[in-house]
Amino acid sequence: MTNVLTFTKTPNAGEPWDVAIIGSGPSAFTAAIYTSRGALSTLILGGDMWGGQLMLTTEVDNFPAHPGIMGPELMTKMKDHALLFGAKMIEKNVTSFEVPSINNKYFKLTTADDLYLAKSVIIATGADTSWLGVPGEDKLRGRGVSSCAPCDAPFFKDKKVAVVGGGDSAMEEALVLTKYASEVVLIHRRDSFRASAAMQKRVFENKKIQVLWDSSVAEILGDEKVTGLKIKTTAGTKQAQKVKGEEKQGFVYWNMDIDGIFVAIGHTPSTKIFKDKVELDTKGFIVKKSADGFNTLTSQKGVFVAGDVHDYHYKQAITAAGFGCMAGMDTVKYLADQN
Repeated sequence: MTNVLTFTKTPNAGEPWDVAIIGSGPSAFTAAIYTSRGALSTLILGGDMWGGQLMLTTEVDNFPAHPGIMGPELMTKMKDHALLFGAKMIEKNVTSFEVPSINNKYFKLTTADDLYLAKSVIIATGADTSWLGVPGEDKLRGRGVSSCAPCDAPFFKDKKVAVVGGGDSAMEEALVLTKYASEVVLIHRRDSFRASAAMQKRVFENKKIQVLWDSSVAEILGDEKVTGLKIKTTAGTKQAQKVKGEEKQGFVYWNMDIDGIFVAIGHTPSTKIFKDKVELDTKGFIVKKSADGFNTLTSQKGVFVAGDVHDYHYKQAITAAGFGCMAGMDTVKYLADQN
């Protein structure tokens, strides 16, 4: 792609980039648009599988101005937009990250082949959905297997769907789905939820939601789309007495017809290389340390954060892009203040 407008220059060999952005989802590309337009030399270290979770998504109906766009197409447009203003993208994983020290003036970011220097860093590595790891899940992802009810619930109008999980996220997914689906089956492996009392109350009072206790998904069934689930229910429980199936090794296996399944068992932030470099919370998400007018600052001076790697509440492409905008603007201001 030809750069139509270039506001920045690539540094010479051995010189630092003004900003290195680690990641390649909506937050990373939006941040790059703002930093490159802000005349910062911008390096995007996007990883060997760039694009984030939207690369695994089919139709996206809730990103402004792009109703019905396919996830990979949306990410390609975002990438092209980011590169339009002079940012450079390297499709390699960052394997180590070093902060400045007495003997090291700049941030050091290492890939399998190269070392890059940067005056500032934006961490936009996202978070990975924790999947079930059962047969049929990978094959049918985007064809009835989802992890985002606000994104995909309208596709299941008047259909029967399942939600797997027992925390607040699972409750929220189930409640969103009741606005569209005819029936929602909430599957939980234990006999009680860990969600807040308020969320449980809303779920139990909703007549569209059926709770399946002491159960888990053994397999997702279907060829071109989800048609059902093979359920594994703990033998001897009240739930097991309500179903008919084959008992084996302490479980009762049985099939349930279903049109879609939403996995809500958590997310794992991509923060392994940042441990002991920036502050993480107990779940591994990066903690923002808003100070001096910088709302996306981390505990490390010169390091900003954007997207799902710190946001475990909204987890939407549009909110990730918004955080990317903020991190990009904060970085431009930060470097201006250093001069």
